[in-house]
Amino acid sequence: MHSVIRSIVLTWQLGMGCAVAALADGVTPDDAGRRLLEAYPEMIAGVEDGQIVWRGGGRMTIDDGRGTKSFEDLIEKPDLQDIFAITYPDGDPSPPGFNADPGRARPESFFERMYGDCRTGGVEKNLVEVPWMPSRTRQTLKVTRVNGVAERLAAISTELERLPKFYDVFLHPVGGTFACRAIAGSQQRSTHGYGIAIDLAVKPSHYWRWSKPDAQGRYAWRNSIPFEIVRIFEKHGFIWGGRWYHFDTMHFEYRPELLIK
Repeated sequence: MHSVIRSIVLTWQLGMGCAVAALADGVTPDDAGRRLLEAYPEMIAGVEDGQIVWRGGGRMTIDDGRGTKSFEDLIEKPDLQDIFAITYPDGDPSPPGFNADPGRARPESFFERMYGDCRTGGVEKNLVEVPWMPSRTRQTLKVTRVNGVAERLAAISTELERLPKFYDVFLHPVGGTFACRAIAGSQQRSTHGYGIAIDLAVKPSHYWRWSKPDAQGRYAWRNSIPFEIVRIFEKHGFIWGGRWYHFDTMHFEYRPELLIK
């Protein structure tokens, strides 16, 4: 009960300092390759000479050689090593540091190779329907079967149904899953376009674009999603947008590589 109370309303004003969150997790190209291989064995056969080796043929370079990148380049021009540039934190939700958005470095070529390109119909052929909390709602969600995402979301649904009905307001109706679109305010592909993301109930959620920055242009982190819900998603390989400075607390996406330590 105490953890529920702690996580019901958490609001925090970010500090006034100018330091950007550390953009290096000490992850070498070999470390990055190992984590990707462990996270996606269905798609990746091995790691050799600074490259991942795809099942079915082809390779992809892990480090593009451009060195340390600005936050903007991490988001817009990441390589595979950059996926791990900002550490995904453990434990109860807490206010992230400035520009600490772990997991938002998403190389499009990598995710398109795994899940397809929704602009050409490459994702839709692998979408399956998952009944969402069927004892409490009739909603059905479309997600990809690649990497067992649909199976994992079904397991999450089963665990969430065991929570007291107090939690239902956060869990349905679901805001959305598959949608072939860009991230708001960006040309980068949303993970919804790969069929690996879910937005929970919109009404009790918080999103940084719905907030106004302070005089220094900083955003105050807000969250009302109970950690019991976050813990279940993370257990099954989904990261949470509430752990981002640019917070999106309704959003979860399947990114098991970030949860491997």
